[in-house]
Amino acid sequence: MTEVVVRQFTIEQANATLPLVRRIVSDLLQLHPRWRAAVTAFEVEQGAVSAGGETEGARLARLEAGRLAGDIEACLDELEQIGCVFKGFDAGLVDFPSALDGRDVYLCWQHDEPKVEHWHEIDGGFAGRQPLDPFHFPAARS
Repeated sequence: MTEVVVRQFTIEQANATLPLVRRIVSDLLQLHPRWRAAVTAFEVEQGAVSAGGETEGARLARLEAGRLAGDIEACLDELEQIGCVFKGFDAGLVDFPSALDGRDVYLCWQHDEPKVEHWHEIDGGFAGRQPLDPFHFPAARS
């Protein structure tokens, strides 16, 4: 695995990555339910076998789940290489490390948003999201 350089994003830099980040997150949001379905199919197939072994259906589901897991891992690696942090398969949340008044914060973007318009403290999570304030984030004026 390639070493990732931790970077801090400005609003402009975070928004500039969104075309690529949006595509990767879209892929993740499509892949994850398919992976869950393959895992469930494997469990159902395997549960039908009373004495060891693996059914053909279970083998195929296991292989599909493994392939999808690899695809998901590749997407997560891409986001890590960009420098952002994927925070959830449900809403497609992505955090961009940033700074505000000398402390580390996250710029926060959700898959259905047109641009980065929120931020939160490092330990604040989605519940602590706040709109970008033009006083603290001058680029938010645009």
